Amino acid sequence: MEEQTNQKKVLLVEDDDALASVYETRLQAEGFDLRRVPNGEDALAAALEYKPDLILLDVMMPKVSGFDVLDILRNTPETANVKVIMLTALSQDTDRERAESLGVDDYLVKSQVVISDVVDKIREHLNA
Repeated sequence: MEEQTNQKKVLLVEDDDALASVYETRLQAEGFDLRRVPNGEDALAAALEYKPDLILLDVMMPKVSGFDVLDILRNTPETANVKVIMLTALSQDTDRERAESLGVDDYLVKSQVVISDVVDKIREHLNA
């Protein structure tokens, strides 16, 4: 009998390798099944193929911005209900409002949170 894994799947979308590796290490240590992609185009493909429970999404990325990724995810039936937490350097209220209007589940500003806050938020949204 195959062992069923109850690991929650988290897709990390982050173009900064150094930051991504810190998050990868921590989230794997916390028991999450993690996949990381460096840009928005890959994020959309991975969301359909990997079927994450939650996407940790950077906003400022080459090619496709996090806002565009979120918009597409919410308008794609297969990904419309996946939890999305934006993790961004953008602290303007207008950016937060834009994210909320597109249906983001949470909006965290990188300069205002530490990694344990992010882990707590992920657990909160996944009830993990």
